[in-house]
Amino acid sequence: MTKRAEERRKQVLLATLKAINDKGFSEVTLQDIADYTDFSKGVISYYFKNKEDVFYHLLEWMTDRIFQNEYIAIQKEDTAIDMIRAYVDTVFKSPKDNKVFYSVYLEFLAQTKKNESFREVNNAFYKNCWFIGSEIIEKGKSEGIFTTVNVESGSHMIRALIDGCLLQWLMRDDDTLHSYYRDNCFEAIITYLSNKEEIIKTTKL
Repeated sequence: MTKRAEERRKQVLLATLKAINDKGFSEVTLQDIADYTDFSKGVISYYFKNKEDVFYHLLEWMTDRIFQNEYIAIQKEDTAIDMIRAYVDTVFKSPKDNKVFYSVYLEFLAQTKKNESFREVNNAFYKNCWFIGSEIIEKGKSEGIFTTVNVESGSHMIRALIDGCLLQWLMRDDDTLHSYYRDNCFEAIITYLSNKEEIIKTTKL
């Protein structure tokens, strides 16, 4: 694929993201996507098979980009505690970005029961999330912490805590609480993994 083609596909996906955020999943048409890009429907159809194909690639692109950003963030850190902080900070990017992603992502989740391709992308996303959690737990074990945590179940719980905190913040619809939920999410993960209050105290010094 040429650089121009890649750029155009990305423009279509970004436009689709905005269209779904503005109108809702079920209301968006190919014409809407074209209008958001200033391309013709023919251009959209040249790069994608149909509207569902655009949606599929949008979900794949969104979730892969998020995983890549999160994984890069934890790789920059030297300790498990710092990896968790970097992970949580990257997930809690900003009120605006989190609202856009989760409002659209929840629309996709509502479709996964009847759309196998969406379900497969979502399953792959969570496997990537659990991979990040596993890396953090393994690092902690090598440092002599998180020693009692099962890597598999622990990695699942890390993401569950993250999603739970973000969804609760989203439902409260108050941007000023974003940092509150971010910091509480970090402490909840540390507490779950270690049950050692001194670790949390140390990170606050």
